[in-house]
Amino acid sequence: MSGFGHYTRTADELEREIVKRGIAIGIDWDDASRMRELAHRALTCTPACMMKLLRSPVRQDKLTGELFALSELMLQNMRQSAEIGFETHGGPAWKAFGRALNEEYDAGARPPVASA
Repeated sequence: MSGFGHYTRTADELEREIVKRGIAIGIDWDDASRMRELAHRALTCTPACMMKLLRSPVRQDKLTGELFALSELMLQNMRQSAEIGFETHGGPAWKAFGRALNEEYDAGARPPVASA
C-alpha cells in the first residue's frame, strides 16, 4: 500500500493546518451551530470572495480564507484517493467541518450564480 501513503500523509498535514487556523480564529469544533455557519460561509464564497479573504489585512479574514482553501484541498485529496479505491479520512477537526459542509450543501448552500 505504499503508493497510497501520500493520501494519508496529505490528509494528516491538511488536518494539522486546519487545526492551526481553527485555533487562531477561535473555532470550537464541537459547536455544531458555529460549524454550520462557517460551512455555509465557505460554500457560498465565490472565487472573488475567497481572494478578498486571502488578501485581507485583517488576520481573522485571512485565516478564514486559508481555512476554506485548506478544506478544498482536503476534499480534493479525499476525492482523488477514492477514485483509485483508497479511502482517506481526516482527523476530528476535519470531520467536524466536513460534516457541517455536507449538511449545509444538502440544505442548498451554494455560491451565488454570476449574472451575465
